[in-house]
Amino acid sequence: MADTYLVTGGAGFIGSHVANRLLDQGAEVVVADNMLTGDPENVPAGSKFVYIDLANESQYYRLDTCRPKAVLHLAGQSSGEISHESPINDLDINTKATILLAQWAARRECKRFLYTSTVSVYGDGVGGAAMSEQDPPRPKSFYACSKLASENYLKVFGGACGMDATTFRLFNAYGPGQNMDNMKQGMVSIYLAYFLNREKLEVKGSLERYRDFIYVSDIVDLLVACINDARSFGKIFNVGSGCRTRVRELVDIIKAATGKSDFPVVEIAGTPGDAFGSCADIGYVNEILGWTPKISVEEGIRKMVSFYAPGLLH
Repeated sequence: MADTYLVTGGAGFIGSHVANRLLDQGAEVVVADNMLTGDPENVPAGSKFVYIDLANESQYYRLDTCRPKAVLHLAGQSSGEISHESPINDLDINTKATILLAQWAARRECKRFLYTSTVSVYGDGVGGAAMSEQDPPRPKSFYACSKLASENYLKVFGGACGMDATTFRLFNAYGPGQNMDNMKQGMVSIYLAYFLNREKLEVKGSLERYRDFIYVSDIVDLLVACINDARSFGKIFNVGSGCRTRVRELVDIIKAATGKSDFPVVEIAGTPGDAFGSCADIGYVNEILGWTPKISVEEGIRKMVSFYAPGLLH
């Protein structure tokens, strides 16, 4: 009998890629999503879909028939900017939902729990250095606070329930399937949407800011490989490329990929809680698991342009 996995947020960007990979490997997949930002077209064929608000305890009966070998929790609100519009809502969607889901998993005697957190827990980091898992968290947004709280709750579940949780602090994820209509989350998708649909690109904040962009297939490689890997149990891992890319450089890469070398770009005011720069130290995940990303930002951007607007690819 094939193993069953619960993928929350499986109608979203990264979650749908994870669910598809598991299905390709012959697993049975249950996708749980409230469709707040998910897309029905993202739900993989062959999976079982359950509509559920994971922050609402009264709805967990909808998962009564699901007894997964592991929970891969990718659902959540993932915009720092949006979190400042309603910190309480962010707390419910990200932290309360994680607590309820972990309690549900414990009742199901499912001890394997994989959780996607965020680079945002580091805030501005330490003196511009690459961010290490050993760095003290310095969240600057309500979103980062909610994700960091969830990390800590899962640590306690580990001690209290014997749960084998692994936390993945994702840096700037991008790739095909990203929501191109959400102009408040996902730097690459936002900028590419401007190139495809607008007359100019409005950059919120300085063009000299820098980020660490990690392609979705590299993330999926790591998450799926970790499901049964005891070396990852109880650990927190950075998931990034280990490379700094300035916003100005990213814009130039998109210009080159789309052939729009003269596309106008303007700087406007930044958003609350936005860090100036972030870059992952990926030495720990490489040491423990031997993982390194494969897709450069140049290659990844070309893949995205090919996916969304193949006629523009240069």
